[in-house]
Formats: sequence, structure tokens, C-alpha cells
Amino acid sequence: MKDKYNPVVYFEIPVSNIDRAIKFYKSVFNFTFEREVIDKNEMALFPFAEENSGISGALAKGEIYKPTNDGVVIYFKTENIDKTLKIVIENGGQMLYPKTSNEELGFVAEFEDSEGNRIALHQSSN
Repeated sequence: MKDKYNPVVYFEIPVSNIDRAIKFYKSVFNFTFEREVIDKNEMALFPFAEENSGISGALAKGEIYKPTNDGVVIYFKTENIDKTLKIVIENGGQMLYPKTSNEELGFVAEFEDSEGNRIALHQSSN
């Protein structure tokens, strides 16, 4: 019998300007990044702690990475969607989908980041 697991383990968000993207995500979420070059691609790794739940990923700049708001949507957790969306807009992002209730699951919203990617937010209902 196989162990149960969550299927997604890592993500990469394509960027055109890694310094601008780092500044944007640091301003919006207060993240710190560790920079690396992996297979000739510039990476800025999101924080990760093995003991915490959830996954992590990286901002990724390279020939194969093309920012888009037509692809996969990643949800970032936030304690306050309204406050986070305000910071997004103050830092050059745009709201794409306003704060909306998902009943007992909480609230969601979507924005376009500094690179043109569609990114979602989730706020728990409690």
C-alpha cells in the first residue's frame, strides 16, 4: 500500500526581470529569497521549512520561462486579502478578480504580478 501524499511538491513562477519580481513579492508578502542558478536559469527560492505544511517554489528567469496570466494559477495564503490587494496595487500589480467568498472555505481573489502572471490569494474563513 502506498503512502498518501499531496500531489504538488514545488512550483516555479516565470519572470522577465528577477530583481523586479523579488522586490514585488518581498513588498507584497514580506518574503525573503535565496538566489541560485539552476541549469543556467536564475532562481529566487521562496522560503521553505520542512516542518511547515504546504509547498514552496521559486521565481524563475530563463529562456524557457514565459510569464503569462493564461496558465496555471498558484494560490498564496494571506491573513487579509483586502490589505494584500492594496499592497499589490501599490507595487504595480493589478487586481484581476476581486475578493469573493467561497462560503465555508474562506475568500479568494486574483491579481497580476509585476511580470504579468495571474496569481491567486486565499484567506481562511476563521
